[in-house]
Amino acid sequence: MGALAESYKDTLLEPQHIPLDYGSVHTLPDSHVWLDESDESPSGVHSTGPPVIDLADPDAARLIIQACETWGVFQLIGHGIPTKLMEDVQSEAEKLFDLPVDQKMKALRSPGGSQSGYGLPPISPFFEKLMWHEGYHIMGSPVEHAKLLWPNDYQGFW
Repeated sequence: MGALAESYKDTLLEPQHIPLDYGSVHTLPDSHVWLDESDESPSGVHSTGPPVIDLADPDAARLIIQACETWGVFQLIGHGIPTKLMEDVQSEAEKLFDLPVDQKMKALRSPGGSQSGYGLPPISPFFEKLMWHEGYHIMGSPVEHAKLLWPNDYQGFW
């Protein structure tokens, strides 16, 4: 296991700290309120959205660094990944997150266990508030978790 994975091993949230069931939440829980009225957006961030960076741009490395420092995210184009593959990945991700919560919970990450599985981001314990995030982290082979989620039809996920 890599050093990054090891650094999170003992900081995973307890199982009771699972992602919100976004389909059943009717009011915003205090645990997920991040900004005060006095908070402002980071300087240089505009409402136009995250930067789009062309990997073929000779300045791509600098632009990626700048996007990460400013936004924490960016959209990458010009990467050469076939559109069909991206569509297939998107389709499988939608199937995963469309599952009922009780089904997704079968693949919940456990503290001190595998770094793969359903749950909050591994960095969550470093923040006072919980993130608006539902995620599935894959480190290594996802086959065992896919079998838990789709016992009769898991081959498409991996």
